[in-house]
Amino acid sequence: MWQIVTDAGIDPTPKRASSTWAQFLHSQAEVLLACDFLETITLTGVRMYVLVVIEHAQRRIHILGAGALRAAPGPPE
Repeated sequence: MWQIVTDAGIDPTPKRASSTWAQFLHSQAEVLLACDFLETITLTGVRMYVLVVIEHAQRRIHILGAGALRAAPGPPE
């Protein structure tokens, strides 16, 4: 590949400047989202499952869904 590109008169690309992880996150903050699926127990003892998304740029948390799973019914008698 290098020979083909060189024969075509195309110069190699310059080396890219490396950035730190913090610089990358800062530059991508407007479009960066993180999600989490968690389990919690309410004050009344109900086990809840929650799906959340975090917008890093605005530092907002969106709850996409929350609910409690009900036990499956037992076998028919």
